[in-house]
Amino acid sequence: MIVNAARALGNAADAGEGVCFVGIGLPSTAANLARLLYDPQPILIYESGCIGSKPTRLPLSIGDGELADTSDEVVGVPEIFAYWLQAGRIDIGFLSGAQLDKFGNINSTVIGSYDSPKTRLPGAGGAPEIASAAGQVIVIMRQSRRSFVEKVDFRTSVGFGDGKGHRERLGLRGGGPRIVITDLGVMEPDPETCELILTQVHPGVTPEICKENTGWQLRLAPTLLETEPVTANEINVLRALQAAK
Repeated sequence: MIVNAARALGNAADAGEGVCFVGIGLPSTAANLARLLYDPQPILIYESGCIGSKPTRLPLSIGDGELADTSDEVVGVPEIFAYWLQAGRIDIGFLSGAQLDKFGNINSTVIGSYDSPKTRLPGAGGAPEIASAAGQVIVIMRQSRRSFVEKVDFRTSVGFGDGKGHRERLGLRGGGPRIVITDLGVMEPDPETCELILTQVHPGVTPEICKENTGWQLRLAPTLLETEPVTANEINVLRALQAAK
């Protein structure tokens, strides 16, 4: 999952679209792996104001001093959002969440009703702005019926809303989620409906397993591909990154 997310970001950087607004956790792990594996490197931006961060270890949060110490520049949070993100200077938003629905909407606020939730989650942070304004969004999440649901309990970060055309009606600048990478495979939006469909499975995973772990009737792409096996170099660099202190 992490390696394939890093590959997606590396391919974007190779195409000249590697300015990436990074969420913490799995997105940060994948983004920093891409930075170590690919040339040209993606440019990592964190909402704390760090531009061009090159951490030697995985940051604990967006406020980790390692991000500032290894950045090309540190600016104020208003500048990051107004000048960089909302002005259209971010190619990719890299996000995760607790729930994802069939139109790529993300929930990181509550499980259950908002007024009386079963679980209170960490919240939005900068994810709503990233989801609405980045040129495209990469989502990385572990897949299960609990997390991949028909409709999210709370729409923290908009994907394609209620379907095709919803983003345009809201006047959002960004292109929305273009790829969702899980521990089972890869989903991409159907160009006609914007509903997420299965386009790739990881080696050893069947379409049936993906369907069993999805809370909506997951459709398959006409040509279902298998992701390339992880290489020894990719896994070694990832393990070294995760072990760094």
